[in-house]
Amino acid sequence: MSTILSPLDPAVLPAGIRARFVPRVNGLAVHVLEAGVPGRPCLLLLHGFPELAYSWRRIMPMLADAGYYVVAPDLRGYGRTTGWVADYDADLSPWRPTNLARDAVGLVYALGYRSVAAVIGHDFGSPIAAWSTLIRPDIFRSVALMSAPFGGPPAVPFDTVRSPPPPPAENINKALARLHRPRKHYHYYFASREANAELMNAPQGLHDFLRGYYHYKSGDWVQNKPHPIGGRTAKALAEIPTYYIMDLDRTMPETVAPEMPDHAAIAANTWLPDAALDVYTEEYQRNSFQGGLQWYRVTTTGIFAGEQELFTGRTIDVPSLFLSGSRDWGVYQTPGAFERMQKEACTRMLICELIEGAGHWPQQEKPAETVALLLRFLKEQGHG
Repeated sequence: MSTILSPLDPAVLPAGIRARFVPRVNGLAVHVLEAGVPGRPCLLLLHGFPELAYSWRRIMPMLADAGYYVVAPDLRGYGRTTGWVADYDADLSPWRPTNLARDAVGLVYALGYRSVAAVIGHDFGSPIAAWSTLIRPDIFRSVALMSAPFGGPPAVPFDTVRSPPPPPAENINKALARLHRPRKHYHYYFASREANAELMNAPQGLHDFLRGYYHYKSGDWVQNKPHPIGGRTAKALAEIPTYYIMDLDRTMPETVAPEMPDHAAIAANTWLPDAALDVYTEEYQRNSFQGGLQWYRVTTTGIFAGEQELFTGRTIDVPSLFLSGSRDWGVYQTPGAFERMQKEACTRMLICELIEGAGHWPQQEKPAETVALLLRFLKEQGHG
């Protein structure tokens, strides 16, 4: 990956948002977007895949206007942050959850804060926010999780002397492949050696691939009607749209191509106009997707599960919030996680709401509603 010396062009940023680098953060030079006055209570915003700090552009000025100093980094593997290597065969340990939490701690300290009012994570940023809070609740005094529920750290088998543990679950990809309409889980697709090249060389072009992907998972795709499913079985998972449970013989660009919105729908899109989509296209064109795909490799290989089991039984005990869109299948794609989050993993969940009409990108699709929930959450803690 080539070193980028300049922050994001101010011309593509909404008024009130600034871009700069924060050096020497756990081996990274972190590219951040910021809004508001340093010294005010800090909100740390962590994006997901395939996103950027730029994904928070629609809510950052509103949060700053409410009296916060708002910071959104390009996370390890993304955008203009440097200091990472994303070759498929590179060491995966920098992408393990504890090191991603260390990235967050390092950035907070580099900015001159001992703690933040809230860490807010969306999609893959949600588990980073959760792990950061689970490990260092003194630094992350509250947590807002978006689109990806946190079901808690992996459980260590208990009382196995008297009750032997059940046998390991069947490999879900093998079960999906045996369906009458053979399928595969998108986590395993994104973790494959071929995925990055297939995304980068999408037949429809990178810009249109991203357009189709964001549209298919949004509230604009009206067929998104998520609901709880009956467990982690192939039959149950097959109810989920193909951006999560893919057809076995299709790449992700081939999966999203049939759902590409028409020219009129694109022209009418106010939450992701083409000028904004161009920012994503240019950043991924330069970096490729492999930096973000490394996170899926960590998840699917389970190579750091033993380290995560060190935290078995620990809960998030600071105030927490979960929000997503009513049309977001991300809420239910991991069966049981949404319920475990509320009943077990987060002991002080103050708010759990789904924004009507939004899909997987609520901070972009419904920024006013997202900010209203975040400010309500912060006010209930006495921060606003």
